[in-house]
Amino acid sequence: MASSHGRSDLRFADWMASLPQSMHTVPLANMAIPGSHDSFSFYIDEASPVGPEQPETVQNFVSVFGTVAKKLMRKWLATQTMNFTSQLEAGIRFFDLRISTKPRDPDNELYFAHGLFSATVREGLEQITSFLSAHAKEVVFLDFNHFYGVQNLHHEKLVAMLKEVFGEKLCPVVFAQEVTLKYLWEKEYQVLVFYHHPMALEVPFLWPGQMMPAPWANTTDPEKLVQFLQASVTDRRRKGTFFVSQVVLTPKASTVMKGVASGLRETITERALPGMMQWIRSQRPGENGINIITADFVELGEFISAVISLNYHHLNEDEDDDAT
Repeated sequence: MASSHGRSDLRFADWMASLPQSMHTVPLANMAIPGSHDSFSFYIDEASPVGPEQPETVQNFVSVFGTVAKKLMRKWLATQTMNFTSQLEAGIRFFDLRISTKPRDPDNELYFAHGLFSATVREGLEQITSFLSAHAKEVVFLDFNHFYGVQNLHHEKLVAMLKEVFGEKLCPVVFAQEVTLKYLWEKEYQVLVFYHHPMALEVPFLWPGQMMPAPWANTTDPEKLVQFLQASVTDRRRKGTFFVSQVVLTPKASTVMKGVASGLRETITERALPGMMQWIRSQRPGENGINIITADFVELGEFISAVISLNYHHLNEDEDDDAT
């Protein structure tokens, strides 16, 4: 797997362990947790075939223009620059994971994929478990939310891989409101796996996908995105679930064509950053507030520190309650 281009800030490598004691009994569903969108896309393999989920127009574009087309695609498909280890060291605790098989692959290997293929799933999981072994009080959410060309035998292989890699770190399904840092630390659980497939009903440590709703704005307009985020938080949530706010702009085909050589970061993300950061800083975690917030290029604009700092509003509110 390619090394990280982004540089991680180690201030938040143990941010969960560093939270004040009063936060240890707050359900994780009521805390503010930073996450990354298309978490694995720091590495896009330009030598790989196009992913099976891509429309025929993209498949044809690549078949005509080959490597040049893939280089241009990479500029729009890569939403992160830091690898899993660097993201974890920087404070990211939620990973958005999309899984695919490669056409005609005799090894039935599983890959992360977003348009083009990324690293093998095993490589990514091993980076994550290595970090967790060195940071025993940190907890991660792995959200397996898209599967492309994945059959039952592949799901079985992935479940076996999760067991093998994480072992006793895997937290079995309980009510979301029971999951606090105190609960997890006492049982030495560090990994919650959310699985958007019926297989989740058969395996005790696979949390059903509906317990991690992540409404998607599907807009390239920053104002519409903020309106959507605010409405979805206000509307929050089926009680008893975690909740993802995707602070993510999605380019239209016309946007890509205008900025084809520039890419996602320069054309969209950096320009919209001030408004998105303002929205994040205005939020509060809690039962009717935000929970997990994901973004592209998580090293930009103090995104991670802004999300983590929202947890300290819990403390201020507790102090206000004590004073009244």
